[in-house]
Amino acid sequence: MQRAAFNAFCRRLPATTHVVQWGGAEVWKVGGKVFAIGWFEGREAFLTFKAGEIGYEILKSQPGMRPAPYLASRGLKWIQIHECAAVPAAEIRAHLRGSHARVAAGLPRRTRRALGLDEATPPDAG
Repeated sequence: MQRAAFNAFCRRLPATTHVVQWGGAEVWKVGGKVFAIGWFEGREAFLTFKAGEIGYEILKSQPGMRPAPYLASRGLKWIQIHECAAVPAAEIRAHLRGSHARVAAGLPRRTRRALGLDEATPPDAG
């Protein structure tokens, strides 16, 4: 997934904001909380997202994926796709969508309501 496709997809998710920080990373947030990070170097892309407990255990050893540097070393359940060609675009989009839902579900009810997020929609189980 290239930068333009990553940014376009994240932009379409509900109540998202975008900032470029940490030396050029494309950082996407919902309610002020990060749900996706894209780092692009030439033709290489590194996409990072929040996973659920079970999903993290399954994904961390899948081809093209690994525990996210820095985040996972601090006990957080974040996965980095470091070989995008090894992961189908539809699967990447599903992971980003799940990360958005997970982070949104963790926001205070007042914040979710203010952002127009449906609090009745649970995050993906994985």
